[in-house]
Amino acid sequence: MPSGPHSDISSFLAVAQERSFTKAAARLGMTPSALSHAVRNLEDRLGLRLLNRTTRNVAPTEAGVQLIQSVGPLFEQIDIELGNLGDLRDRPRGKVRITCNDYVIETIFRPKLQEFLETYPEIEVEFSIDYGFTDIIKEGLDVGVRFGNAVSKDMIAMRIGPDFRFSVVGAPAYLARAGAPETPADLMKFSCINRRSMTSGAFYPWRFDSGGEALNVRVQGQLAFNSVKPIVDAAVDGHGLAYLPEDLIEPHLSDGRLRTVLDGMCPVTEGYHLYYPNRHQASRAFRLFLEAMRYRPKV
Repeated sequence: MPSGPHSDISSFLAVAQERSFTKAAARLGMTPSALSHAVRNLEDRLGLRLLNRTTRNVAPTEAGVQLIQSVGPLFEQIDIELGNLGDLRDRPRGKVRITCNDYVIETIFRPKLQEFLETYPEIEVEFSIDYGFTDIIKEGLDVGVRFGNAVSKDMIAMRIGPDFRFSVVGAPAYLARAGAPETPADLMKFSCINRRSMTSGAFYPWRFDSGGEALNVRVQGQLAFNSVKPIVDAAVDGHGLAYLPEDLIEPHLSDGRLRTVLDGMCPVTEGYHLYYPNRHQASRAFRLFLEAMRYRPKV
């Protein structure tokens, strides 16, 4: 439970981060009513409303956002420094909050998590699944994941995976029924499983390299998802062709549940990178997580 002259600010920051008095109160070890009282004390002292409250949502006002941006990093740095002092006498501890998509969790993080969690039992790792370009500073997250060529220049980037290729795949039963496309343009004759961008709201194009020329194809079909995993399942179930990362579908190719078409026509994509703001005093837990997830090519 926060205490001291700046406890009301700590209370406000917790509510703004959790977007919930109940969740923030549980995190701080206090009752929701006491937490609400602390935030109202701060608002009365400043003469400004910091949070918009409804029966379902809590969100910072313009003044609240300004306070988060100005003092939030200072309080975060205090927590980091206190955690670093604790590391001198105890095992590394703390929480690392990551935003990424479920494909990255499955293919990159999951194979490394067991060893990391067993080695550092006091470190908590929290994933937030998102396919958009999340502002990790605004959302109070520690690190995000993007393709290497999509990381902002004001962020530090660290590679966590190799370059890879997408493939067009279909179930044998579907290909036996519908045939196989011979060129990317042929895809317009097939039922394709689309993936919608959570950021733009548009369907992602399927990218090809046709004779050295980049080609984007907008496909059509009865099914669409905004996540990769159900697209894999739909393709295995024979609902159409799908455009998926090779390493994700490799087990299904090996056991014959999926087959590739248009082989050799999909370009290589730059691998995934962690991105995070420049932190000169990052917590030990954060540094250990980065080192554990760093991509190391096999020699």
